Amino acid sequence: MLTIGKLAAIADVRTDTLRYYEREQLLMPASKSDSGYRLYDGESVRRIRFIKQAQQCGFTLSEIGQLLALRHRQSARCGDVRKLAVEKKQQLEARIGRMKTMSKALDRLISDCAVPTRRVDECPILSALDRADGARCRATKDE
Repeated sequence: MLTIGKLAAIADVRTDTLRYYEREQLLMPASKSDSGYRLYDGESVRRIRFIKQAQQCGFTLSEIGQLLALRHRQSARCGDVRKLAVEKKQQLEARIGRMKTMSKALDRLISDCAVPTRRVDECPILSALDRADGARCRATKDE
């Protein structure tokens, strides 16, 4: 059995992280020592590594909780897990699209601000950001 400090060291996370995972019900100690210390088993190490890997794939802690719940549900099938992964992929693709749009808008603003010696009150970037309609800040769908 491992104390929270030893588990944190093995899993390469902070003890605060483990306490947070407990509050989020992603991790539970296997038992407590006579003196009240949380004690974890080898499955806890595996679970933390699963959580960290799932985070690397873009899953939120809530979504990770769903994945972990599926693992222990008798009626769950691989297709249930796949559905969550497909949904996450679609969310990431949408976010990437929004970020590309923002990047193109910034490219235009940077291009418009080609005179570095211009006074700041004449700065095209600040002017564009001041406009209520934000027309110059939006990239078109065709780009």
